[in-house]
Amino acid sequence: MELVVIIIMFMVGFSFLLKLTALPLYGRVAVCLVMALFVAFSWPQAAGQSKTQIAGWLEDPQLMLDMAVLLTVDVFIQISFCIIHARRISGDALSRTDTVLDAVTLWFPGILIFVALFAALVELLFAMPGVDFPVVAWSLALGVLAVGVAVPSALTWLVPEKDLRLELIFMINALIAMLGVVATVNGRTAVAGTNSVEWQPLGGFMLILLVAAFAGFVLFRRKQKKLKS
Repeated sequence: MELVVIIIMFMVGFSFLLKLTALPLYGRVAVCLVMALFVAFSWPQAAGQSKTQIAGWLEDPQLMLDMAVLLTVDVFIQISFCIIHARRISGDALSRTDTVLDAVTLWFPGILIFVALFAALVELLFAMPGVDFPVVAWSLALGVLAVGVAVPSALTWLVPEKDLRLELIFMINALIAMLGVVATVNGRTAVAGTNSVEWQPLGGFMLILLVAAFAGFVLFRRKQKKLKS
């Protein structure tokens, strides 16, 4: 369980660094400065944690379900960024709403990166007993700032194609979503069988599906008419 969470944290960090490649240098510095200040000033909360408490959180089904919702929202934001930004760099004309969404998702670092940085700070405090907590926090903050500015430049040099970097972000977040399901289950795979059918929820689901399909068809036909005209 802990291994799955650690893998998710690493993938969140790598996705964050890949996303920074879409920002100019001043944007990377600004976003990483926010991350660094978050790490530097969150040491009092990190110092109050304990390994027993963290292990209890990982075994709490309700908390893991709440984290799954948070993970789903973050993955949705990152995938939305990939789709909208891909249209932008391909030269498609974006509507005003899409332009605003592209700017918001581009500059928003994500939710899970804050969780990952806080977890890294807690682990570092545990690994360095006897060292002043502010010193550890500010050292990690400087490291976050340096890595957040230097690594995206290296990734841009290694993978110069913007569309390929977007594909990597998309695939990483899709994998994060799948690993989030594994972390949420937390060993609870057995369910009680039933022979009854909940017709009311099933009918509601089918109604939503039909309405969404009809709305998608109408929007598709409208875009086709615009392209023909």
